[in-house]
Amino acid sequence: MHHLPLTSKDMELIRAAEETLRRAYVPDRHTVAAAVRAGSGRIYTGVNIEGIHGPCAEPVALGNAFAHGERDILAMVAVHRAENGYTVLSPCGNCRQLILEYAPDAHVILVEDGRVVKAPAHELLPGAYHYFDHNATAE
Repeated sequence: MHHLPLTSKDMELIRAAEETLRRAYVPDRHTVAAAVRAGSGRIYTGVNIEGIHGPCAEPVALGNAFAHGERDILAMVAVHRAENGYTVLSPCGNCRQLILEYAPDAHVILVEDGRVVKAPAHELLPGAYHYFDHNATAE
């Protein structure tokens, strides 16, 4: 996977996720927040929903963007609370599959080898299963 340099827009996306978690944090309920930047430039956020099959923050943020009519996702990030503030969190395997299906051309900010990096979503899950054609449009 090749890494891309983080930009000021990436830092803005991280801060949006941190602010969302600052507002929504509840231990054992909402411990992760995600932010996505859509093609319009707007940022949409979401938090995880703890439960037996509760969704991670990434699909909630994606759903928020899609509910607002966005279709093009440019970048995304998830954060969680740490002892000294907030840290970037890499997407789990389920989220990597979901991101690949819904935003394969997006850049994902994640942690690799202890460093915060950015990589193309389609590189996060080698040999992935493809459920549907991501280029298909609603009729």
